[in-house]
Amino acid sequence: MTVLLSELDWNLGLWQKMRNYRKFKDYHIEQLRDPEDAKIYLSVALEDYEKNEDIDAFLLAVRDVAEAQGGISKLAESVSLTDEGLYNILSVNGNPQLNMIRRILHELGFKFSIEAREARERHLQAQ
Repeated sequence: MTVLLSELDWNLGLWQKMRNYRKFKDYHIEQLRDPEDAKIYLSVALEDYEKNEDIDAFLLAVRDVAEAQGGISKLAESVSLTDEGLYNILSVNGNPQLNMIRRILHELGFKFSIEAREARERHLQAQ
């Protein structure tokens, strides 16, 4: 019985310590409230999309930033969509049109920009 109580005390102590740790998602969303952190996060996700066509990672980044800036409902209203419509656009199976992504990014305080690809730059410099 003493061993059982020791284990129970240890597990209870561990649970109490774990309770004090925040969930990663909560921490992540909190960090994305900073516009510079959100910009970096979206930029990295867009670079990943450029490299390996992983649109899902980019759409997840947009959802995370939207959540950090007041939630999907607030963003949906500001771009004249229903919550469900916006969730569908930003879902794994979503296939948003460029003009809708532009509207969403603008509402979140960001914009698209175009950069020359490195190989193209080297080619132009060689001429």
